Amino acid sequence: MGRSAAAGVVRVRCVTETTIPRVALRDGNEIPQLGYGVWRVPDDEAETATAEALRVGYRLIDTAADYGNEAGVGRAIAASGLPRDELFVTTKLNNPDQGYEATLRAFDVSMDKLGLETLDLYLIHWPCPRAELYAESWKAFVALAESGRVRSIGVSNFHRAHLDRIIDETGVTPVLNQIEVHPYLQQNEMRGINSSHQIVTEAWSPLGSGHGLLNDPVLAQIAQRHEATVAQVVLAWHLQVGNVVIPKSVTPSRIAENFQAPKVRLTAEDLAQIETVDSGTRYGGNPDTAHFGMPEFADH
Repeated sequence: MGRSAAAGVVRVRCVTETTIPRVALRDGNEIPQLGYGVWRVPDDEAETATAEALRVGYRLIDTAADYGNEAGVGRAIAASGLPRDELFVTTKLNNPDQGYEATLRAFDVSMDKLGLETLDLYLIHWPCPRAELYAESWKAFVALAESGRVRSIGVSNFHRAHLDRIIDETGVTPVLNQIEVHPYLQQNEMRGINSSHQIVTEAWSPLGSGHGLLNDPVLAQIAQRHEATVAQVVLAWHLQVGNVVIPKSVTPSRIAENFQAPKVRLTAEDLAQIETVDSGTRYGGNPDTAHFGMPEFADH
C-alpha cells in the first residue's frame, strides 16, 4: 500500500511486480523512488550496465560529470528506444566547474555527452565550502531551471549551512539533497533538516559501498525472515523511511535483484532492529571539508 512521509513530500503509489513508487518533488515533478546509479563505472561498461537496467525496468538513471560516463549513459538511453517522458535522468556539476559562468558551460558539455535536450534533475555535486563558489553555481542552476533546460534542480552532500545560504541568497529551495545514507549512517538529523524544507533525501552509497554492511548479522536475520537478500532488505528500508535510492551494480543478476526490493515489506519490528545498527560510520567525504578535484582547496 502507499505511504506518506514527513512534510507531505513523499507520495507513493501501490507497488506491483512492475511498478516502482514515485516521490513528489516540491516543484510538482516526480522522481522514481528506486533508480540505478553508475558511480565509478567506466564509460563503456556504464553503457552496457545502463542498458541492462533499462531493460529490467529502471527509469531513474543517476550519473555525474565526475564519473566520466555521461556519454555511455547517453548511448544506452538513445539505444533503448524508450520514450523520453518515461525516463528520469540526473547528472551533477563537477567540483572544478563551480561558479556561475563555468556552471553554464559545464551543463552544455554534460548535455552534449548525454545527448539530451532537457535534463530531469541537475545537482551540485559537493558544496566545497572553502572555494566559496557553490552559491554562484546555484544561481546558475536557477537560471537553467527558468530557461526550461532543467526540469528540477537540487544539491548533493549539502549540510544545513550550505542549504541555508543558497536559499537565503536566491529564494529557491532545492527539490532534493543526495547524501550518503545507509543503515550504518542513517542521517536522521540531516534527513530531518531536508524534510523541514520539503527537500527529498536521496541516498548514495545505499548498500554501504562494500564495507561489510551486507554481512551484518542483524540485517541477515531480517533477510532470512523475509526470504530476501540483505541488499533487498536494505533497499526496502530506504524506501520505507522515504529515501530515494540509487544502488549501483554492473552484474545483471544483482541489477534485477535490487529492482525487486519494493516487494519486501518490513515490519515495525524490522525497522526498529535496523535502527540499532546505526554507528554513524561515514565512508565518503565530509561535506564541510571535502573539496574533491579542487587541489587548491585540498582537505587538511
